[in-house]
Amino acid sequence: MRRYDLDWLRVLVLGLLIIYHSTISFMPFGIKLFFPQNKQTLDILWFVMGLINIWRIPLLFIISGMAVCFSMKRRNWKEMFKDRALRIVVPYMFGLFVICPISLLLQSIFYDAEISYIPNPGHLWFLNNIWMYFCCLIVLFVYLHKTPNNLLLIFLKKVFTYPLGIYIMAILFVIEGIFITPDSYASYAYTIHGWVLGLVCFLTGYIFILLNENFWDAVLRVKHISLMIAFLLYLVRAFLFEFVGFHPLTAIESFSWMISIFGYGAKFLNKKSTGLSYLSTAVYPIYILHMPLQFFFSLFIIPWHIPAMLKLILIIMSTLISSFMIYDLIIKRLKWIRPLFGLKI
Repeated sequence: MRRYDLDWLRVLVLGLLIIYHSTISFMPFGIKLFFPQNKQTLDILWFVMGLINIWRIPLLFIISGMAVCFSMKRRNWKEMFKDRALRIVVPYMFGLFVICPISLLLQSIFYDAEISYIPNPGHLWFLNNIWMYFCCLIVLFVYLHKTPNNLLLIFLKKVFTYPLGIYIMAILFVIEGIFITPDSYASYAYTIHGWVLGLVCFLTGYIFILLNENFWDAVLRVKHISLMIAFLLYLVRAFLFEFVGFHPLTAIESFSWMISIFGYGAKFLNKKSTGLSYLSTAVYPIYILHMPLQFFFSLFIIPWHIPAMLKLILIIMSTLISSFMIYDLIIKRLKWIRPLFGLKI
């Protein structure tokens, strides 16, 4: 049975990442990430960015693990390797050698730096992580898929029936937060913390789908409580720790946000729609495209003498509109180009 709520969440998460990336140009640390940075910053937006940045990437990894579990219900392991390679490796390599070097070129122009062609994964770094997770865990996935009555799943199904039983899955997140202590919990790209946390999330997503109705019943039951826990821990992190946070506590907050999102998604988003059919296909290519387009428009919009908030809105709208236009007019119409953006021919 197809879960339309997961399709919606994938669309929303990738869409949120596009907006998040645009906002970085208006943060004090934008220049450190080599984003085109506006002189006037919008520090007030950090209260929103600081809320979402501890779960935006982990949620994407969990959904990716879920997608693998759904795919394995229709394919054997050999077909899975072929499917994942076409969906992940091909777009990653295309981004590495074509899309992301364009972003770097535009960054160099903005900062009047030396212009050179340097292959880099840029905003597509997480695709390499997903491919590595899949390769590392495929043997375990096949075992779990073929032995649905194994002790682990029987135990988790029993625990998930308790009011907060699903929080047993947060233990791995807390352990990761204790033993791997990055400067920032939201430092995912190219860090040991990001790699290990992503692996935990990927495995967690796969297990969630194996648990089927036990998982969905659990998130529906706990969604209000987990949202309250998440928001209270956010307030502690924001006002007591000034967003730096105590990593094990941040791990619980991150897990709580994600559980509440799955719960409310299951309640309100598990519905088929024409818009979803379009967006679920378009969002992946649009995400791949968005960064060089964002930087291109930033070159022209950031120097304008207009309010910073208006600049941000114009960059977001220009990026989204141009991305959708390229997708509609070129990518989805040309068979040879579709696989480069993770689409089937």
